[in-house]
Amino acid sequence: MRNLLVTGGAGFIGSNFVRYTLQKYADYHIVVLDKLTYAGNLDNLKDIDGDPRYAFVRGDICDASVVEATMRQHNIDSIINFAAETHVDRSLLEPGGFITTDVYGTYVLLEAAKTLGVERFLQISTDEVYGEVLDGSSKETDNIAPRSPYSASKAAADMMVLAYNTSHNVPTLITRGSNNFGPYQYPEKFIPLFITNAIDEQPLPVYGDGRQVRDWIFVLDHCTGIDAVLHRGETGHIYNVGGGHEKENLDVVHLILEFLSKPKHLIRYVTDRPGHDRRYSLDCSKLRGIGWEPRPDFEEALGDTVRWYVDNEPWWRRIKSGEYLEYYRSQYGQRLVD
Repeated sequence: MRNLLVTGGAGFIGSNFVRYTLQKYADYHIVVLDKLTYAGNLDNLKDIDGDPRYAFVRGDICDASVVEATMRQHNIDSIINFAAETHVDRSLLEPGGFITTDVYGTYVLLEAAKTLGVERFLQISTDEVYGEVLDGSSKETDNIAPRSPYSASKAAADMMVLAYNTSHNVPTLITRGSNNFGPYQYPEKFIPLFITNAIDEQPLPVYGDGRQVRDWIFVLDHCTGIDAVLHRGETGHIYNVGGGHEKENLDVVHLILEFLSKPKHLIRYVTDRPGHDRRYSLDCSKLRGIGWEPRPDFEEALGDTVRWYVDNEPWWRRIKSGEYLEYYRSQYGQRLVD
């Protein structure tokens, strides 16, 4: 593998992976293919602009002609597919785009991989395909039970990826990551939303009782897990990538307020979202078996993340306007009034 196509590489996890990979592998070339929807941001890749090993193509993974032309032009030998609509709340409001990008877009990439031949096709998926896990931890062999349009679209894409491995011998792999946090995360997501709202002393809208449990992973730990699967994983297999840091949402909120020295009265309990999964938990022993370990200290990683948003205020202030404000009002406006 030398020429990687990273789809969705201008997004949160994708941009961190691109930066990590270029730093680790001096002889790799990366082409980012990104549609630059609201969550895609070239500012996320600004520090590597000009690196001769990096190229950017603006395009949609649903456009087969763009995908094939890009792969041919850059002699792509591996695909890592981060491109997806990812936000559960938005999927409840407008599910159609999730089906188009997450399912059809993955199919287009698989067809290109089959036609042109690749060494690896790595699909970046999510622990949410397992549904809520009230006891124990999800293993890769567990049944999937998605409960939101977002997780259903990702589950469908996973099934397509596995089918192309069986039916067409495309060398596919799947990673299912837990909840990510870290630099460059679009501020509609839980942790950056609460950090940036707290900085401005705006209400922090906590769904329900705030006791939902998530397994948190720092984004660079997720990148090292993806790297391990890409280079050492067995094709046709699925690998869970979790941080091992199961926290109640409310406990994370309290830590953010503590790091920023902000008052607890900023917390506002609001009406829960429909079908809100109570708990996720991943068994990552399979990935550990090929030599991967996540960062051990959640609070240290969260503190680093808070400081990044404090130090990079212009980055998120440009985002928290326009389309973002329209979405925020539609999602939380009435909830914060009730």
